[in-house]
Amino acid sequence: MNETSEQIVLVTGASKGIGKAIAVELGHKGRFVHVNYNSDEKGAKETCEQIKKNGGKAKLTRFNVKDAAECEIAVKEILKANDKIDILVNNAGIKNDKLLAFMQESDWKDVLDTNLASFFNVTKLIVKTMITKRFGRIINITSTAGQVGNAGQVNYSASKAGIIGATKALAKEVAKRNITVNAVSPGFIETGMLDGMPIDEIKKMIPCQRLGKVEEVSALVGFLCSKEASYISGQVIGVNGGVT
Repeated sequence: MNETSEQIVLVTGASKGIGKAIAVELGHKGRFVHVNYNSDEKGAKETCEQIKKNGGKAKLTRFNVKDAAECEIAVKEILKANDKIDILVNNAGIKNDKLLAFMQESDWKDVLDTNLASFFNVTKLIVKTMITKRFGRIINITSTAGQVGNAGQVNYSASKAGIIGATKALAKEVAKRNITVNAVSPGFIETGMLDGMPIDEIKKMIPCQRLGKVEEVSALVGFLCSKEASYISGQVIGVNGGVT
């Protein structure tokens, strides 16, 4: 794979937060970034504008990661236009926190479908062409909650733990084809996902005594997509200030 040739990137859930920062980071060095979103078109447009402002290329790509049919249509359109997708970042995710005793089936299913089933919906379609092209970088955004669990987040923790298992298994399936698969595991990062949470109390739990920044997560993703990281696969790398 020529590192200087234009790489095609898809980042799911790229309209805000960590996903936006990752899309902007990967927009460097001439990459073409497909900015996925479902409902936040304004945010997705801002992501595209920032990528272009930094000298990159970007395009809005709307589809619901929970909907397998929508995923298939969108991925086929990207492949029809570019004949490849070099880098996939499975970032889309939601939370719906409550104790398991009070959790409805819909609370469980919605989080698992968005955070975990989406990995299957999107990655299955893209990994086939990566295998054919004998190159690929797949980065799955998990969470510290998926490693240690959080009270009130049984659904979220389960979905993120599932991503870790899927990462390790897929990495073994595709390694011979020059495809790496890794998981990045953020801890408490300054995003809307922390809205309503006791930030001062959270900081006391973090050895670094502060929240993380989205740029600290996106920088790691950028490295894992680089030539220098070609021998790193099947790993779960935390960005959590020392929590785990």
